[in-house]
Amino acid sequence: MNQDAQHGRAMRSLIQLCTEGLDADALRAEVLRRLPSLIPTDAAWFATTDPATLLYTSAVVDSVLRPAARQFVANEFLEDDVNRFARLATSERRVGGLVQASRTATQPSRRARDILAPLHLGDELRAALTVGGACWGYLCLHREQGSPDFTAAEMAALTALAPHLAAGLRHALLVPRLFPPSAAAGPGVVVLDANLALVACTPAAEQWLDEVDAIDWPSTGELPVVIGAVAARLQALDRGNAWLPAQMPRARLRTRAGRWVVVHAAHLHGPHTGGQIAIVLEEARAPEVVPLVGRAYGLSTREWEVTQLVLRGQSTGAIVTALSIASTTVQDHLKAIFEKVGVHSRRELVAQFFAEQYLPRIMAGHQPGFDGAFSV
Repeated sequence: MNQDAQHGRAMRSLIQLCTEGLDADALRAEVLRRLPSLIPTDAAWFATTDPATLLYTSAVVDSVLRPAARQFVANEFLEDDVNRFARLATSERRVGGLVQASRTATQPSRRARDILAPLHLGDELRAALTVGGACWGYLCLHREQGSPDFTAAEMAALTALAPHLAAGLRHALLVPRLFPPSAAAGPGVVVLDANLALVACTPAAEQWLDEVDAIDWPSTGELPVVIGAVAARLQALDRGNAWLPAQMPRARLRTRAGRWVVVHAAHLHGPHTGGQIAIVLEEARAPEVVPLVGRAYGLSTREWEVTQLVLRGQSTGAIVTALSIASTTVQDHLKAIFEKVGVHSRRELVAQFFAEQYLPRIMAGHQPGFDGAFSV
């Protein structure tokens, strides 16, 4: 079999993998196992993101990269380097090579000099994984020093594959989780120093951290990547870095138990805090989660508006009035919504959202708040 045929077979295998309904961890592990047959790679980093903030929410990290995890986070949020993930996610060019970008950069890459070179790594190929206007993950591939740089053909292959990887990660948000949830009863707090090193955390925070990322915590002592991401974003906002998107230091992610958690950062103030940062982890309220689930199904803005009205029990006539559209347009939107969610009627649509977002809270004994929504 010639090389073109091998690459075609590898590409088809990876695309098919993205449609098999794997959860995010299994999908990423299998992608990284198969990807070298298409793009030879010596080390890799594969993260999920919160599409609302472009912050990392979890990461599968090659062992050679793990010692420099904090440096990579600082480079992404605090330095204006080439091919930053947030920049790729908001530009027309979603894939970029380090060597290629460095040829036209106004200054040498700090990442290449200060992080990759000490790890004996050379060229790097990055991708922001977007579909439907939303970014669901980042992928970074590395070559050892002395190995060939990534080629234009390899960049084109990753560009073609990226939307399929994004769709696979998006669908992974909907996959039921079998891991039993921890008994965390409320918000947890993690305190970091100005260098983002762990100072202290509450028992509830330890339980949340275990549920968020068993790979990184507590076996290696390294905090889950989402913690460093929101803290670094807070520091970057403090410094007024103009190249950052205007998102707050906040991220939403789904835990291994299938629960949605909100992670946000704020400064501690007092005579002895010394620039310390508090990271709060708490279970997301339903109003925060349901729109993200809608995006995970690939619903357009208008389809999500129609879905919200259906969830509220509105008739076709009421939807027509609320959105100022024709009844035939409503029916067209409903047809598209049913197809994307995998249901056949309004009742099934409501039941699907109830089963995913409300029933688990009811079974856990949670009580709705003053606004009628679950507070946790």
